[in-house]
Amino acid sequence: MKIKLTQPALKVIYIILLLVIPASLTLVSVIEPGQMRIDSDNPTPFGYTISLSLFLIPACALAFWFLKKDGLAMQKKAFRFTLIMLTPTGIILDVLFGNAFFSFSNHNAVIGITFPAVGGPLPIEELIFYLSGFATVLLIYIWCDEYWLEKYNIPDYKASTQNIDKIIQLHPNSLLIGLVLIVMAIIYKKIFSGEAGFPWYFIYLTIVALVPSMVLYKCARNFINWRAFSLTFIIIVLISLLWEVTLALPYGWWNFRHENMIGIYIKAWHDLPIEEIVVWFTVSFASVIFYETMKIWLTCQKSFTQAFLGR
Repeated sequence: MKIKLTQPALKVIYIILLLVIPASLTLVSVIEPGQMRIDSDNPTPFGYTISLSLFLIPACALAFWFLKKDGLAMQKKAFRFTLIMLTPTGIILDVLFGNAFFSFSNHNAVIGITFPAVGGPLPIEELIFYLSGFATVLLIYIWCDEYWLEKYNIPDYKASTQNIDKIIQLHPNSLLIGLVLIVMAIIYKKIFSGEAGFPWYFIYLTIVALVPSMVLYKCARNFINWRAFSLTFIIIVLISLLWEVTLALPYGWWNFRHENMIGIYIKAWHDLPIEEIVVWFTVSFASVIFYETMKIWLTCQKSFTQAFLGR
């Protein structure tokens, strides 16, 4: 079965730009943001801990549907493999760089259980977030792909994967875009930001998104349900706006160390660094690419080496 090549990915980017451009223009117009006054010493008891329900409750509900759904054995296996591969990227970020990128000043917003990390212990909520966050993204996409927008997925995966010589194929455009973005971030930080330091956080995020895109996107792009991806991304953005912009930053659940940021902040959103917008897209993009890649491998019935590297 030959897959009809279209440009749904470009349509998704077009839709995102239609939302991002007017939002950016509106936010940039705010040059003197109002300051929120907090009189209480503990305005959000266990706020960070409780807020994880934004991810945990949808994940549990969708997981219940996923487990009960018949005929998705391959998808369930691909989900497990993807979660096993992606969750360590968040854990590594926290353990190695958590104290370099973030600060957690509101100790009343967490339960007080910590885990060891370079530079000092971090709240256990961070680990729970990365596990539940990746799971939620994947489950929303799977639900859209297999139910809500099922009409737009690949109807016969087995037939569609038979002509794939190898999964790993270099996608030069991804490499070029990633390198250009990193260079631009460094130039801005060093010349225009007026801050000391280096944009390590953005570089880490770009690499996390770049590597799977550079070697997996060329094969996976024709299998991604782009309508399901666009809805998944929109849902994650809405959750993030409520969680991070409305609650976390103004109440000090966490904040960012400016020396390791690019230096571009959204004043109307309590100086949210632009890197966090990248996080919302990176997590969704990497999760979907890895998941569809695992589905291709499990369906083509080849060994790992033969499927990924070819004969």
